[in-house]
Amino acid sequence: MGASRRFRTAAEAVEEGRLYSLDEAMALLTELPAAKFDESVDLSINLGVDPKHADQMVRGAIVLPHGTGRETRVLVFAKGEKEKEAREAGADHVGGEDLAGKIQKEGWLDFERVIATPDMMSVVGRLGKILGPRGLMPNPKLGTVTMDVGTAVRDQKSGKVEYRVDKAGIIHVSIGKRSFEKQKLVENASALIDAVMRAKPAASKGIYLKKIAVSTTMGPGIRIEPASAAPAQAA
Repeated sequence: MGASRRFRTAAEAVEEGRLYSLDEAMALLTELPAAKFDESVDLSINLGVDPKHADQMVRGAIVLPHGTGRETRVLVFAKGEKEKEAREAGADHVGGEDLAGKIQKEGWLDFERVIATPDMMSVVGRLGKILGPRGLMPNPKLGTVTMDVGTAVRDQKSGKVEYRVDKAGIIHVSIGKRSFEKQKLVENASALIDAVMRAKPAASKGIYLKKIAVSTTMGPGIRIEPASAAPAQAA
């Protein structure tokens, strides 16, 4: 089945205008025609916030109960005992000035997460213009600037995801793979929605969870009834 024909077949299976429960949406998603590769499953959450205002920014990180289904390459800036701790926890790259130089001079970016001990932030700070725009700068609020590098590395390796509202007020996060069982996708989605609910800014007025949709990399979006995903959501 060609890509466009497969998409049309999948799109026809999704009822136009219908809001599915979280359980129904994941059941339908796992039954749609599959692509030739194991697609990512992405959750989009449209929030009633204006991210132009700092007091309405929604950002955080969470370890998904069943991981993301993909290997995360982790770079750690640390030295001494902390360097050893990071390696033992499974970090892909560990170092200091040497790795910073490689990033600056060679444009090396063979990693998806960066963790640093506080004493290494003077080195990492010089990489702000390279790492910042890519969302790779370590951040204490996200647990990526820490002395507990072992736990931080293990969290990233076991499926920790970061979420951040974009300029349009939408959060996009990969919550697993098409090959996951329906229940695992439901539990991962619930965990993320829960975290986003807990991160609701006090300055957010009106409806907070406006729209939720789930889709695979190559598939159509399936709209989810917000009340089914977060029954206790505050208006």
